[in-house]
Amino acid sequence: MNLELSMDTEIHEVYRRIRNYLAGRVIGITRDKSLLHEVVKCLFCHVRLIESNCLNSISEAEDVAKCYRNAFSQLKNELDHIFSNDEEILLDPTSINYVHQALSLLDLSNPQKDPLGELYQAFIGSDLRMAEGQFFTPHQAIEWIVEAIAPQSGEKIIDPACGPGGFLSYAARYLLSNGIDRQEINSCLFGIEKDEYLSKLANAHIALATLRKANIFCADSIEKKDLQGKPLSLELEGQYDIVLANPPFGAKIKTGSDATRKQFDLAYTWKIDKKTGKITKTGVLQKNTPPQILFIELCLKLLKPGGRMGIVVPESMISNSSTSHVVQYIRENADISAVCGMPESLFKTSGKGGTHTKTCLLIAHKKQKDVKNQNIFMAEVKWCGHDSRGNKIPYNDLPTTLSNYKSKIEKEDYDHLGYYISEASIAENILAPRYYNPEPLKKLKILEKTHDIVSIESLVKDGVISFSTGDEVGKLAYGTGTIPFVRTSDLSNWELKLDPKHGVSNEIYSSLSKKQDVKEGDILMVKDGTYLIGSCAYVSKYDEKMVYQSHLYKIRVHRKDIMSPFLLLALLSSEPVIQQIKSKRFTQDIIDSLGKRVNELLLPIPKSKDLRNKIERMVQQSVEDRIEARELARKAKIEVVM
Repeated sequence: MNLELSMDTEIHEVYRRIRNYLAGRVIGITRDKSLLHEVVKCLFCHVRLIESNCLNSISEAEDVAKCYRNAFSQLKNELDHIFSNDEEILLDPTSINYVHQALSLLDLSNPQKDPLGELYQAFIGSDLRMAEGQFFTPHQAIEWIVEAIAPQSGEKIIDPACGPGGFLSYAARYLLSNGIDRQEINSCLFGIEKDEYLSKLANAHIALATLRKANIFCADSIEKKDLQGKPLSLELEGQYDIVLANPPFGAKIKTGSDATRKQFDLAYTWKIDKKTGKITKTGVLQKNTPPQILFIELCLKLLKPGGRMGIVVPESMISNSSTSHVVQYIRENADISAVCGMPESLFKTSGKGGTHTKTCLLIAHKKQKDVKNQNIFMAEVKWCGHDSRGNKIPYNDLPTTLSNYKSKIEKEDYDHLGYYISEASIAENILAPRYYNPEPLKKLKILEKTHDIVSIESLVKDGVISFSTGDEVGKLAYGTGTIPFVRTSDLSNWELKLDPKHGVSNEIYSSLSKKQDVKEGDILMVKDGTYLIGSCAYVSKYDEKMVYQSHLYKIRVHRKDIMSPFLLLALLSSEPVIQQIKSKRFTQDIIDSLGKRVNELLLPIPKSKDLRNKIERMVQQSVEDRIEARELARKAKIEVVM
């Protein structure tokens, strides 16, 4: 039988060939989920037969099929939580032999391969993948966290929101590849999942590695209750050496009853103590607490002192001021070892499937003694092996960051893929790695001999420049007049577009003109958005009559003897400043924001007055030529129909 496959063939291609072969051959089983279940049976049998060396001297299809059917007869009794007693392999001998030969090409001992997870993804249709694929933590994140945690023999591991069991399955394969006995592995892995379907899938996921019924509980780990509302029959707090998790996240998800949430410190509101400057818990229970926040506290409670936690968290939770108390709670109860920022494409499974939510991978040890000024490994990953449409690409930064973490990268080699900061240098409880990216500061350091490094904050404090923000007028105001309503998308290459998308009435303009006070020489800068943050435009004499939106800064230069608008425009658009802007923009709800962190930007101002004057003239000429060309085009459009 010629499979036209080799040992180098990717696992998803092997499964794709199996699926296409069975779909064209098998009679009476046509739905992908039904075909999937037959291949799952064969996959389990294949693992059992490899272990028992039953197929070494067998090549005929009838004999191979007989071995598979005998193995399945044993397995369905041992794994009755996955297969029912009356089930049989429904494939004919030729099909079983094809599946067997294809599976023989896979290295099932490699912990970096997820045979069942890949099989599931290969067989389910695109509609089903969008509905269910969201439950799969990307294998790149799972691999990074488990390899960074490095489980050891005898350590108890739990995932309190295990989904289909990705973390626990990888941990099982990791331990198996390190020579740990299957029975020992099975006895140390525990998972909790409230969705019944996913809990069954998790059972199968782990059983493929251990060939035993897994310790998966269909229950609510926050409420500590099973499907019937009975107390969970599993010891939890302080019992585990390792916690691995990708908790559900979303502000609108209702998690835990009020009675249960009262047992969680992070379910209460927290306020800054004006005397100490520290955030302290109040006695007021929040109306709702996002699940990702409750799970942080739960994960730490599950650990023994000194136990290790590897968890996926939304970047917004560890960078926004509104959740600063969560980071403080982590820092007070754990020593953070590593935080690795992920690209927004990590959770994208297709063009429409998945989410663009930016996440971080966090590794921490539960405190057992006070460790002062510990160093924290950080990295900001740009590529994760697939693009924003879920398509595979040849770029993946995660192996490099993992290597840098394990090898304790030296300071001279620091870049965005690996660097250390001291715990004491964490600013305002911000843990997002990109905030501490050393690359922009390296570039500024090189410029120190020829440039003065000046902060925006100092320029504002000295009255050289000032910042203000715009207003929203509401969609009903769009199209009510011809006064430009300038939005983030209307800024491009230092100028405002010829025809802004929306216009507002004179009444709206009159109500806001005094407050907005737009004048020639002002600079508009995008402060909120996605890809446009930091984009700037010069306001000309033709642009003064406008209304600009709240996602824009208006920057005004007051001391032109110190800083001209044209020099400032060049500085804000320079590479070292753009890099800083990328580092200091954080996710806020569904968009990113630079916010007050704009004050932290450092501007490399040339010490040479001649150079400053030269740059000012260059920018001025560029801006004025473009504006005049724009206005000429605007005039031509009007006169052509006069």
